[in-house]
Amino acid sequence: MREIVTLQCPDCKHRNYSTTKNRKTTTDRLEFKKFCPKCRKHTPHKETK
Repeated sequence: MREIVTLQCPDCKHRNYSTTKNRKTTTDRLEFKKFCPKCRKHTPHKETK
């Protein structure tokens, strides 16, 4: 079953993006390099609760 997770910028702590993941196959936290509109740069966004 896929669950919705939120991605957060590590620099400004702003929660910008949401995505889905399969919790059975992917147990570790996701990390994507995304654009943060608040910082105005590309940063590695990590999954939050």
